[in-house]
Amino acid sequence: MIAIYPGSFDPITFGHLDIIKRGSQLFDQVVVAVLRNPNKSPLFTVQERIEQIRLSVVGLPNVEIDSFAGLTVDYAKLRKAKVLLRGLRVLSDFEKELQMAHTNKTLSDEIETVFLATSNEFSFLSSSVVKEIARFGGSVDHLVPQHVALEIYRCYAQTYPESTQNMNNPAIHLNQPKVDLQSETVHQQEV
Repeated sequence: MIAIYPGSFDPITFGHLDIIKRGSQLFDQVVVAVLRNPNKSPLFTVQERIEQIRLSVVGLPNVEIDSFAGLTVDYAKLRKAKVLLRGLRVLSDFEKELQMAHTNKTLSDEIETVFLATSNEFSFLSSSVVKEIARFGGSVDHLVPQHVALEIYRCYAQTYPESTQNMNNPAIHLNQPKVDLQSETVHQQEV
């Protein structure tokens, strides 16, 4: 059975990876589907987010990364998926996600929403929290994979927040050229 795990993943966090790993143990295939939303101004492009996720899920052979625009249920039908996978952190997530699940059910009776409660250590974690911390110079190394943390620091042109020595050293800036992640191919199906 194929499960779609949709989201913006801007950026992917350890909380997202928790859901992806656990979902990959429950379903034959998990498609991490990055939403292309023209109404939002993300920190990373869709292609950058796909590359970040791809590097984060190495070792999970039944996880695929893709992108889509439009209704999630339409994308799920296109991929012949029967399940939408969603993570729940707090009660407010449940209210929003339940409303979305009911709405999706009115659009397609064949697709079910499966909720996984996020592991306790990630219950506070969101992409917004990560960006807020990084924007003000805090370390996000414990919240996202290392390669993602480096990309975040580059975006905010911060110094490495790993130690006070690096924080005070103006010679150590992350505005160096980006690592070329485009050289490896990623399956991306246009919708």
